Amino acid sequence: MSPLRQIWRVIRAAHPREMRRGLALGVAVALSGVALLGLSGWFITAAGIAGAAGLGAHFDVFRPSAGIRFLAITRTASRYGERLLTHDATLKALAALRVRVLDGLSQADFAQQSRLRGGEALNRLTADIDALDGLAIRLVFPALSGLIACALSFAALWLWVGPGVAFWVVGLSLTGALAVLIWSGRAAMIPAAEAEARHQALRSATIDRLRGRPVLAVAGRLEDAGAELLALDADARRAQMAQARIEHRAQVLLQALSALVLAGALWLAGDLVLQGRIGAAQAGLAVFVALAMGELTGALQRGAAELGRMRDAARRVVPLLQMSHERPAPATATRPGLRLQGLTAAALPGLPPVVRDLTLEVAPRETVALTGASGRGKSVVLNTIAGLVAPVSGQVQVGGEVGYLPQRPALLAGSLRDALALAAPDADDVMMGAVLRHVALDLPLDLRLGEGGSGLSGGQARRLALARVLIRRPDILLLDEPTEGLDAATAERVLAGIRDWLPDAAILTAAHRQAERRMADRIVAL
Repeated sequence: MSPLRQIWRVIRAAHPREMRRGLALGVAVALSGVALLGLSGWFITAAGIAGAAGLGAHFDVFRPSAGIRFLAITRTASRYGERLLTHDATLKALAALRVRVLDGLSQADFAQQSRLRGGEALNRLTADIDALDGLAIRLVFPALSGLIACALSFAALWLWVGPGVAFWVVGLSLTGALAVLIWSGRAAMIPAAEAEARHQALRSATIDRLRGRPVLAVAGRLEDAGAELLALDADARRAQMAQARIEHRAQVLLQALSALVLAGALWLAGDLVLQGRIGAAQAGLAVFVALAMGELTGALQRGAAELGRMRDAARRVVPLLQMSHERPAPATATRPGLRLQGLTAAALPGLPPVVRDLTLEVAPRETVALTGASGRGKSVVLNTIAGLVAPVSGQVQVGGEVGYLPQRPALLAGSLRDALALAAPDADDVMMGAVLRHVALDLPLDLRLGEGGSGLSGGQARRLALARVLIRRPDILLLDEPTEGLDAATAERVLAGIRDWLPDAAILTAAHRQAERRMADRIVAL
């Protein structure tokens, strides 16, 4: 099954009732539009003939006028309802799709999740899901409602005008529009994907430049950064213009097709009138239905032009929906504490091991510091214990809940209270205030943070991330450079606060600073 079909199944399954109602209203819009023009054509012609024949006083203008008003109102109301239902259902489905994607990513392995931490990858993921909103609104619904309207229009023309006119008006409109849309979809496939990629690059670069504005100003590179953004903007515009040229050509072809269908309908229906097989009013109906066919086929033009963008987005999103990874769960120990037996571990699956045959035990109330030069595997050991990376060989046994402060913890926008509630939803303000004091962070719980925890210094952000780990009161605490960015006095307070908060925990820390070594009961050099 193609990725686009899989995405459509996900969108359709999210809100099937709203989707069916939206499709029914879309069909009503298409049919009322065709019927409105057809009835108008018949009425104008019939009224003109009646007037020319001196029968105007006897011609019933009320029922056709009422029908025209009814169809106009029906078309307007149906379009409003169709837009409301389909857009609402599609946006809700995309919200559910985002949840499914994030759920799939939560099952990904450590390597895949690490790659998605970059701004460019996250921006692409967001833009890909946004690109899929046109699948239902601009492609599937217009196609289905157009096909149903064409089928009913074909039957009406066959009965009221003639088979030849029906085949010409509907058959040529349908096959010709299909050929144009297939051509434009294929021709725009690469330009649409290129335009999307350029716009994503521009958005990522703009965000990066805005975030890095202070650094760029200090480095004297603000003008250079602005010039780079303008160059990216020019690239995006060129790619968009290439896509727009194909859309315009498709529009010209569809307009030429409409003119050809209209001319043929006029000739065929006129010939039937001359033969006396139909009346002039019926010929007017056929001509105006031919005009309505152009509206049905034109609704798909934008969807066909964006097919490449949607296809590439679906190809990237579908694997995330299907992602599943068995996390390497540590074995449960028979007694409290942490034990490593013959552990051999690598930074990522498939890479050479950096730690070999490590045997280590950390008992409750004990603190052990891992030391060694950068790259010797301290973080690898902690990642393996935490279950982020599977061990190459050996065994990890844990006797209790594990808490982990990695080198690069992430914070979200919100208050300090929100940050701590993410780890302990049931914690009250008293408990939150206490854990902040234990990490020497004297800040109000209502303090608002920006994106990524902006508004805090590097040391404050690290202490908040540490408090978020401590508030869960883990039995085993893993710390990767816990006092990075802190002055010596604050580092001593934080380390003392950790042990005071968790007096019975087994603590294993990757130590780079002297204060972290002094905290330890034992030091293990890698």
